[in-house]
Amino acid sequence: MVLRETADELIPELAQYQRTLLTTGAGGLLLAAIAGAFNPTQFFQSYLMAYMFCLGATLGCLALGMVHQLSGGAWGVVLRRPIGAASRVIPIMTLLFLPIVAGMGRLYSWTRPDVVAADEVLQHKHLYLNTTFFLTRAAFYFLVWNGISYFLNRWSLEQDRTGDQRLSRRMQKLSAGGLVAYGLTITFASFDWVMSLDPHWYSTIYGVLIIGGQGLTAIALLIVVIAWLSRREPLDLLIVPGHFHDAGNLMLAFVMLWAYFSFSQYLIIWAGDLPHEIAWYQHRLQTGWRVVGALLVMVHFVVPFLVLLSRRVKRQRALLEKVAIGILVVRLIDLFWLIAPEFHTNGLSISWLDILLPLSLSAFWLGCFVWQLRGRAILPVFDPEFEETIGPIIQRAGEQPGTAL
Repeated sequence: MVLRETADELIPELAQYQRTLLTTGAGGLLLAAIAGAFNPTQFFQSYLMAYMFCLGATLGCLALGMVHQLSGGAWGVVLRRPIGAASRVIPIMTLLFLPIVAGMGRLYSWTRPDVVAADEVLQHKHLYLNTTFFLTRAAFYFLVWNGISYFLNRWSLEQDRTGDQRLSRRMQKLSAGGLVAYGLTITFASFDWVMSLDPHWYSTIYGVLIIGGQGLTAIALLIVVIAWLSRREPLDLLIVPGHFHDAGNLMLAFVMLWAYFSFSQYLIIWAGDLPHEIAWYQHRLQTGWRVVGALLVMVHFVVPFLVLLSRRVKRQRALLEKVAIGILVVRLIDLFWLIAPEFHTNGLSISWLDILLPLSLSAFWLGCFVWQLRGRAILPVFDPEFEETIGPIIQRAGEQPGTAL
């Protein structure tokens, strides 16, 4: 049966795409590293932004996969293979965290003893914000993420081979605890890796803001992937407007969640009127950075919200794909807004590394993603939801003259 063939067998050009993406990404990263020797602080700042973007796509897909395991529904069936491929990039993301470890002294002021000695606030926070505990926590986060991904993908592969439906129940049980573990670990990881860039500032809603952004990054990426796949046989018959409509609704939900979390953080902090909290917004909204803030309001919320209200847009592959690509771009702008102002408090500053590193790391990530997409059946034919959601489409496609699935 064609549907049980691997992605490699159905799309032979994937191997060439993988080589091109990995080579291009590695070349860009090498060029950025050479430039970083002359401006290491800028390199590590830009790398952190690029890394959080790729990590967001990886973990966001892992979380969406667990949500589908628990909730079911047609929306996740055609997304299962791209979700699995993205989650299997977590070991690579673990290794790519090493440059952040190497740049801790440039990124985080609390790692420098002279700064801590002169700052009473950092002395009080030193029990948590210290290098040893930071690295221990990071190791724990990656252990949890890799463990969840490993078992979910292992059982999914076993189900592909055997068709054992009991494995679905096992994956559901892991997903229930896995979502809780993901929520807790990414919350503290966001505190450690991004919020502690300004160790005097804190926000209790910061973790869910990052979670919402990761979910939005993941669903936008998945829409682009299934749009690309749906241009190829036999997926052009199986991925129908209803699938895009479901994914578009999910993307709209994440757009609204991101806006709600962002505005809630701003409103609570500004209403509190505490100097150490408001300072984070002051050098963003009272300098040239306000342009980026205004841009985010428009292109991260207002425009996609209005566009995604249209049923026609969500059911037309080409239109929804364009919206998803735009969302991916503004997700990078949002991370730039979160990270860069901590290093350029006096006003807007954009380095060419802020463009090169996200593009290079994203290309390398996509190469790893394609590598993981190859070798697996293109659709989860033994998924409990498969017959209900894809079966009728297969039956209609098989009735067309000259069509064989």
